[in-house]
Amino acid sequence: MQNDTQTSHDFPSAPANERKALVFGLAAVLCWSTVAVAFKIALAQMDVPELLFWATLTSVLVMGAVLLFQRRLLETLKDLKTNWLRALGMGLINPLAYYFVLFAAYDRLPAQVAQPVNYTWAIVLAFMAVIFLGHRISKADFIAMALGYSGVVTISMGGSSDQLPLSLIGLGLAILSTLLWAGYWIANSLDKRDPVSGLFQNFLMALPLTLILAWPLQTEVKPLLSAVYVGTFEMGITFVFWLLAMKSTNHASRIGNLIFISPFISLVLIHFILGEHIYMTTLAGLVLIIAGLIVQNRYARH
Repeated sequence: MQNDTQTSHDFPSAPANERKALVFGLAAVLCWSTVAVAFKIALAQMDVPELLFWATLTSVLVMGAVLLFQRRLLETLKDLKTNWLRALGMGLINPLAYYFVLFAAYDRLPAQVAQPVNYTWAIVLAFMAVIFLGHRISKADFIAMALGYSGVVTISMGGSSDQLPLSLIGLGLAILSTLLWAGYWIANSLDKRDPVSGLFQNFLMALPLTLILAWPLQTEVKPLLSAVYVGTFEMGITFVFWLLAMKSTNHASRIGNLIFISPFISLVLIHFILGEHIYMTTLAGLVLIIAGLIVQNRYARH
């Protein structure tokens, strides 16, 4: 056992740890802020199953590289002998079902609609935790739900950027994606595997299934670059950044609040890169959704 008189050279100072957590947290938030644009660019060049396969393959390679750097890749692969069924089950939810549905929603909706609706998954999670984990429901959860889905309704009233009626199928898929993502994290809360190792195993087991869905594949370079970006910065390294941020901080709620910056940065990018006119209904709806998440987050902290 080490004594309590270690010098400051043995451990990083608390401020240094918090700075590192802030850097990793901001890196994750900035990456996530770009993915709505990346989804639309990629889907303009390939269909949903192809994007799912190439992005999943990229994510497997990225997470495999992280595990190799940590000298845990062989151990993670060996663990598949005992964890393969769990990894397959989880992989059927994420990436297979979740990203297929999410990409299909983005394929049918303006980015400014699909992206904020997807943020309501945290509100869905609170209610699913009551059913599957026995958590108690609070007044704050009901307030969050009312605000969040008022935001969804407000956004849906804005229509699409090309003045065509909003796709109800696309909106339904966006809402379904929140159920799948919340369900994944319910299942993940019962998973004892290391988060990065578990995610790598899930994606690895789902990869052959995504290939079957996407076959035959296109191999043009430009579309592949878009898919590689999605796989790296939505499904791969960004998750590692966020884990490192949470691991480095003593104030998880403070780092967690950074995520509320992401949708507003994303709207700016959607406007200037995709050329979508941002409707006032989108901004109003997003404010309602974020308000719901803040209410829920503040109650959970107390």
